Formats: sequence, structure tokens, C-alpha cells
Amino acid sequence: MSVRTRRLGAATLTLTALAGFTVSLLAAQPAAAADPLRTLAAAKGKFIGTAVATNQLANETAYRTIAGQEFNQVTAENAMKWDATEPNDNQYNFTGADQVVAFAQANNQIVHGHTLVWHQQTPGWVQGLSASAMKTAMLDHIATVVGHYANNPAVQSWDVVNEVFDENGGFRTSFWYNTLGSGFIADAFRAARAADPDAKLCINDYNVEGINAKSTAMYNLVSSLKSQGVPIDCVGFQSHLATQYGFPGQVTENVARFAALGVQVRFTELDVRIVLPADAGEINTQNQYYTNIINACLASTACPGVTIWGFTDKYSWVPDTFPSEGQALIYDANYNPKADYTAIATALGAGTGGGDTTAPSTPTNLAASGTTSSGTTLSWTASTDNTAVTGYDILRAPGASGGTFAVVGTSTSTSYTDSGLSASSVYRYQVRARDAAGNLSAVSTTVSVTTLYGGGGTGGCTAVATTQTQWPGGYVIQPVTVTNTGSAQISSWTVTFTLPAGQTITGSWNAVLTVSGQTVTAKNANYNGTLGPNASTSFGFQVARSTSDTTLASGYACAAP
Repeated sequence: MSVRTRRLGAATLTLTALAGFTVSLLAAQPAAAADPLRTLAAAKGKFIGTAVATNQLANETAYRTIAGQEFNQVTAENAMKWDATEPNDNQYNFTGADQVVAFAQANNQIVHGHTLVWHQQTPGWVQGLSASAMKTAMLDHIATVVGHYANNPAVQSWDVVNEVFDENGGFRTSFWYNTLGSGFIADAFRAARAADPDAKLCINDYNVEGINAKSTAMYNLVSSLKSQGVPIDCVGFQSHLATQYGFPGQVTENVARFAALGVQVRFTELDVRIVLPADAGEINTQNQYYTNIINACLASTACPGVTIWGFTDKYSWVPDTFPSEGQALIYDANYNPKADYTAIATALGAGTGGGDTTAPSTPTNLAASGTTSSGTTLSWTASTDNTAVTGYDILRAPGASGGTFAVVGTSTSTSYTDSGLSASSVYRYQVRARDAAGNLSAVSTTVSVTTLYGGGGTGGCTAVATTQTQWPGGYVIQPVTVTNTGSAQISSWTVTFTLPAGQTITGSWNAVLTVSGQTVTAKNANYNGTLGPNASTSFGFQVARSTSDTTLASGYACAAP
């Protein structure tokens, strides 16, 4: 995954049909193979977007033409960032930002504002302020910039805060965090809502597409903000991917868990870079990665669309940051569409006969087998379709009744293994088929499973904590290594420890933490509770304390059923 540089940013917008917005996009008509990407996406109720640069918009006809014809959403690559809009205190410049908005309005596109609060491309005069002055500057900047476009129907969403976590899931020690603490995040969202009550407000970060410590920290933050009534509407997965690192794991499941919090999930800065010179295998992998992201968005009603970070290799940020890598975008440097353009078009339904509205038949004979304390295997009889069935969505609901069915995975075959379940628990499953045009079948009949008891044999576990870093005012414990010391598999674990007086938990990842007095209880997440004999997993957390306090959490004890 990428390290952020000056040319990066985040992009997110929504579609009228999904969010009640007032900007009309191209009609959602049946898509033909020759249709541009924006028409194919709109036919699925999604947007397909790109980041644009003001210089190229002003000076290159080919650039303008493709940006206008192929995309129904745009994000300013740099023109709406702090250094462009307020380079000096209270001296605002909207020339570049207004140019992008005018281009979007002329091409019937919606606009995402990027980005209000970020640790990069913020002028030095902000970074050196005192806490009270910095907060005032932040609130004034948000009110002015968001307020400038509050009555413009094209500008429909904003990245309010950008990249607040480090790779381990702790808060990034930026000048924002070091001066204001994590409270600046909620303050920024509240200020943005006050400036524009109708805009969608987003948080955005990289390396959060799959389930990992960083995405779990993001999940915990969004959950906390929602519980406090902070107006956060969407989460952006930047998705700067690279073929040599493998596709992120559990993307569909990650989208589903954020959707369950009641927020949109957007793929905001998609590109897929290749180690040069590119060979056929790398190009095929790149095409598959683009396809996977489009399919992940199509599979969830919580995903309004996908934004590609630029569209031509001529102006990609990748070679500047990774000199041995490139070819990350869907047009080459001469503005010719590449194989990954075709992959996206195909995933959006191109080449399916120009108007396929026939849904596949309903999958039948859904059955479960091989159920353990933490998983089960599903199988069913294949669906049929007038063109071709391209895959199946697996939906799961908790308990013997009630609850909500949500997509927990996809399959291109007629079987699927679901893992990470809790022992001695009831789950219900359904399956539906989909075709290349995005048509969905009705859901199958429901099958219920009860996972096995997770005990048997001698159980037990240990928890060993490592201090990753500390500073005046806080510290990070990462990892807390949990090891199954018994002779049988365990399906869950609980670690308790004591927090010194006056200290508070400010973030956690890979475990669910609750606090009672100074006792902290950490329970496994739904994906890391099952451990075989001698197997280990880990979690981490961050603590705030007074600047004079040097004590650490202690007394780690682990228990397993």
C-alpha cells in the first residue's frame, strides 16, 4: 500500500438515487457495451468518479473530454486543500476549487470536497499555533470553506478529516493530535455539519480496505463518534493497491461491518500500481484487483460508488513516489484506454447484451455441513440465467430469529465456508445469485446452524503485553499477545488488566474493550477468537494520561472457555 505524498487525496460523493441528493446524473438506462463508465455505473445506482487537476482541466482537451464523458463524480486533487484555499490566515482563495466545481456543473457531475483537516498540505502558520488558536483556526477554516459551497447543489460531500491513524491502529501523532488530542475529530465534524446541514461528512484513510488493526481502529472510532451523536456519514477506503502485495483480505466483510454502523462505505482513491516493466501476469492481477473493488461496491447498498485517483498514467502520483512502479491507472499516457478500463466496464455490466434486466433464478437446496465451534460450510444448487451467473452473495443473520441479514461473503462456486463464528451460537444463512449486469435473484430459503461448544480438553491462555511507544501524555500497548496454552482449540478469550488511576483508553484494535472503574476487559473480535493449541493472536490499545504520569497498565490475565 502507498505512503501518502503531496499529490494524494481522498474522494467521496453519493448518487441521487441512493442519498436523496438533488443533482441529476445520466439517466439510469440499460447499458450497452459502448456506453461510458458513468452510464454503466448509473445503471447500477452507483457513481464512478475521478480526481482532477486544475492545470490539466484548463490546458488539455483530451484530459477535459475524458474527465467529462467517463465520470459522473469528481474530486479536486489539490485545489480544495488547506494550502490552496487558505495559504495565509484568513486570506482565502477559491479560484482553483471554483474551476473544478464549474467543470462538474458543466458536465452534470457531482463534487466531493477534499480535504478539510489533514496533517499534510496544511500551511506552517497553522502548525505552530497554540491549542486554543489552532482549534479556532480549524473551526474558522471549515466554516468558511464548507460555507462557500453550502448552497451549491453540485458539492454534496466532504472529507472532514483525513488519515488520523498509524499502521498499528493508534492515533497518528500529527500536529493536530499532539496539540488538540483526538477531540479535534469530533469538533471538525460538528463544525462541518453547522456549515452545511445537508452535506455528507466523511472520514478517510489508506490501508483500511480489509480487516486489520488500522481498519478496526477506524471502526472503533466511527462507532464511538456515532454513539456520541457526532455527525459522521461515511467512511472512505482509499485503496491504493499494488499487485506485488496481494489483495486485501475480508474486504466484503469489512464493508459489511461498517455498514452495520449506519454509515456509507466508499472506495475513494482507487489505483493499482505494478512493478515495472509490467508483464502479462501483473496486468491480469491489476485487472482482477479493479474488478474486485467494483464488485465489492456493487455487492453493498451501503457503497454509493468508487473514485479512481486520476485516470491517465500521464499524471499519476505513483512514479513520483515509487520510481520503479507505475501504470496504475485506466488510461495510458497517450489517453488510450487500457485493459483495466475494460475490466471496470465489464464489472459494471458492459457487454451483457445492452439491456439485460433478467435476474438469475433463485439458488435452491441450500444446506450446511461440517459445522465446528467457529465455522460452517454452505452448499447449494446452481442458479441459471439468460446470459451467465457470475457469482453468489452469502447473507447471514444472528440468532434463531430476528436480526438483519447482511452480506458476509461472495462465491463464484456453489459453496462457501464461513469462519470466525462464536461457539454454541445460532446463525441463519441465505444465498442469492447475480449476473454480469448486476441483476440479483431472490434469496434462497434459509438454513440455520448451531456452532459446537468450544471446550473439550484442557483450556487456558496467557496474555503478554509489549509497550510499543510512550510520550508525555500517553502510550501505546502493542501487541498484547494472546496464546492458547491448552491442549484443545478455544473459540473465544478474555483478557483483563488494570489501568492506573487517571488514565483513559483512547483507542483499541483487534479486541472489544469495556471499562469498569480501572478494570479493563478485552474480548476477542469476531474474527480472532478461535485459536488452536499453542496458536496466538494479538490486540492493542492506546491510553491517555497526565504528562507527569509514567505508570502503565498492568496485571494482564487471560481466560478461555
